[in-house]
Amino acid sequence: MSTPTGDNAFLHALELNVRTELTLAETGQPWEEAVRVPIDEWLSDPADDQRYEVGLRSLLGAVEALEDGSSRGDDPSPGEVPESVITAAHLPNGPGPGTETEGW
Repeated sequence: MSTPTGDNAFLHALELNVRTELTLAETGQPWEEAVRVPIDEWLSDPADDQRYEVGLRSLLGAVEALEDGSSRGDDPSPGEVPESVITAAHLPNGPGPGTETEGW
């Protein structure tokens, strides 16, 4: 196995950190047990713990996608993406193209 360099080294290190955090989050007290403990004895809110684990899984997926994309080299650069690609500005309830996001 070769040592990643540049952006790949950063992504590899980030992936290892996220996997470590995810392992710690998964081995914590199960939600069913945690909610039976009186609130004043909680070390953290079980709902926050679940959200944190979901966030870690999302981040891990994003890192893996970036690593796959950087190794394949077939994904277009941002400058090569056609204008017809839907962005957040084109979503329902989102700002229209060229509008400010005031009030969001």
